Amino acid sequence: MAEVSTIARPYAKAAFEHATEGAELSQWSEALALAAAVTSDPDMKQLLASPALDSAKKAELFIDVCGADLNDGVKNFITILAENKRLAALPAISQAFEVMKAQKEQAIDVQVITAFELTAEQQDILTQKLKIKWQKEVSIIQQVDSSLIGGVIIRAGDLVIDDSIRGKLTRLAEAVNT
Repeated sequence: MAEVSTIARPYAKAAFEHATEGAELSQWSEALALAAAVTSDPDMKQLLASPALDSAKKAELFIDVCGADLNDGVKNFITILAENKRLAALPAISQAFEVMKAQKEQAIDVQVITAFELTAEQQDILTQKLKIKWQKEVSIIQQVDSSLIGGVIIRAGDLVIDDSIRGKLTRLAEAVNT
């Protein structure tokens, strides 16, 4: 079976192009995030997997659950996904859409995991350094994980920079064991 990201990519691209043409990137982004969250619900997963419902009924129920938060374009998109039995791919579609949106807006979300809470000054310094490095607007999402002992892990898309004490100890243990 095809990888979910492979299935999601053309749908995300089509949604992105439609949203860009209509200057509705933010609305589509929010709607796809909502649809992805609805798809991830265990009850909805069970409903979508039900062979008793045809694709039109699944689309109708899905759109009803999302309510008035979907515009007509997104509703049509959901219907097409249902017809092609691709509603389960909505989380991956939403994620791919967000990557395209960030590239267009020249922005990147960076997850920063530290052993201790960063001060506002430290966040500002890190944001400025990452802006210079990637030449994009940077939005930091901070997470605290005391098991790191010290240091930092930075995640931006597929890139992971592990400069934590835990990471260094793991790499040292691997080097000693080989």
